[in-house]
Amino acid sequence: MSAPISDTPGNADRARSSLEALRAEIAKAVVGQDPAVTGLVVALLCRGHVLLEGVPGVAKTLLVRALASSLELDTKRVQFTPDLMPSDVTGSLVYDARTAEFSFQPGPVFTNLLLADEINRTPPKTQSSLLEAMEERQVTVDGTPRALPEPFLVAATQNPVEYEGTYPLPEAQLDRFLLKLNVPLPSRQDEISVLTRHAEGFNPRDLNAAGLRPVAGPADLEAARAAVAKTAVSPEITGYVVDICRATRESPSLTLGVSPRGATALLSTARAWAWLTGRDYVTPDDVKALALPTLRHRIQLRPEAEMEGVTADSVITAILANVPVPR
Repeated sequence: MSAPISDTPGNADRARSSLEALRAEIAKAVVGQDPAVTGLVVALLCRGHVLLEGVPGVAKTLLVRALASSLELDTKRVQFTPDLMPSDVTGSLVYDARTAEFSFQPGPVFTNLLLADEINRTPPKTQSSLLEAMEERQVTVDGTPRALPEPFLVAATQNPVEYEGTYPLPEAQLDRFLLKLNVPLPSRQDEISVLTRHAEGFNPRDLNAAGLRPVAGPADLEAARAAVAKTAVSPEITGYVVDICRATRESPSLTLGVSPRGATALLSTARAWAWLTGRDYVTPDDVKALALPTLRHRIQLRPEAEMEGVTADSVITAILANVPVPR
């Protein structure tokens, strides 16, 4: 009996090429944010969600819009504001006077790629409207669960919590995100490239004019995910991931360490990264490469550690330096 089409090596290779083309396509609109672009691709492979954090004006929204323009997927955007209601995201029952019945009007969450723009500018009540959607891939309204389309990815942007008018995301919400990607200010050369593009007529509101086109679709994702699921993980690598996560629970700088769900997430992202780089097995370097974006939002610093300038990234980096690496 022949293997399913999505499992054949040829299809997996074509899928990898399509995802590489996806990264190149996004680069037509966004300069110098390669780690964030790679993180979005990894999240697609792992069926995960992404939180992009950075100061205003570093192309967080443009990055997600460029991803949407490069994929053959349905996309919707929600601008999170203080007056946004949960039903504005999930949908609601609407009374139809002609039939004297209530009918469900789906909200923007019923899409393949949801851009949740500035998610921390809305109160926790509305933020929580995404909890069920992100974890269960469904929305329950009036006691009736309604399945979301597949694939489904939430790409949320937020400004640092120190900025005025923001609401910190609760731990349960943060834990739903597979990756938290920091979007830094560009280097001098990258900023010169950005200004040069604008001087030559680049319009971030018109990505079609910039030449972006869909280069990957659902079939490519299905083939890629099937290949990632076959990426070998040795018992030594599994133990390495567990040791890293357990070390966060014992760190004196933290009040909250990484949960078993976080350990599972790290293993998943490492497998996706290994496959993207052309290997069918995971190495310790793959785990290290994805440890910061996968774990930084799953730990909580002690107040005294924060006052001393300790950061989540510095704690994880120190743990990676101290946990023995398997051969």
